[in-house]
Amino acid sequence: MSDAVKNLSKAERVEFILQRLQSLYPDPPIPLHHKDAYTLLVAVLLSAQCTDERVNTVTPALFELADNPFDMAKVPVENIQAIIRPCGLSPQKSKAISVLSNMLVNEHNGQVPQDWGALERLPGVGHKTASVVMSQAFGVPAFAVDTHIHRLAQRWGLTNGKNVVQTEKDLKRLFPQESWNALHLQIIYYGREFCSARGCDGTVCDICRTCYPNRKKPKIVLKP
Repeated sequence: MSDAVKNLSKAERVEFILQRLQSLYPDPPIPLHHKDAYTLLVAVLLSAQCTDERVNTVTPALFELADNPFDMAKVPVENIQAIIRPCGLSPQKSKAISVLSNMLVNEHNGQVPQDWGALERLPGVGHKTASVVMSQAFGVPAFAVDTHIHRLAQRWGLTNGKNVVQTEKDLKRLFPQESWNALHLQIIYYGREFCSARGCDGTVCDICRTCYPNRKKPKIVLKP
């Protein structure tokens, strides 16, 4: 009779992950510095292909220049670009910030809309950015999935999706809706601390080893 420890079932993995992340990060803060929905929207837009840490070094100067759509709409695009250049993709991002600020002023009375369609129509705002704003600024249940969450979800056997769209659907199906907003942040923090791309290959961190004690080879992750 074998004494080998079995890999956890999917239901067991979901329950363990929920409990482990809640114990580690019971009240996860939003990593991007902001003061309201507008500054969060701009910060999330800037975080595309850029670390949160770098965004947080750039936004103080940007928000000192303009921290609301009325003022930002008046700032020349080249002035915005000069400040946000360290974030990368500065030509596209500076134009998007300028245009979306004008749209907020002209179409939404200077307010960030609490509406999926209206948010995703803003330049530079895709589904992931809209999900972050809806969940973290307005408390609407959403599960923003980026490439990092996509990678961890595969390592933990929660999805075999080839893209973030399928991974988001799978995670929403597996986890209770009331956990989504915090869980998005909890997975990000856990990934940075314990299950990074270089720090774990699916066989190193506590969650990976607990979910798959019999896994001997690195988990090959399908890139989105």
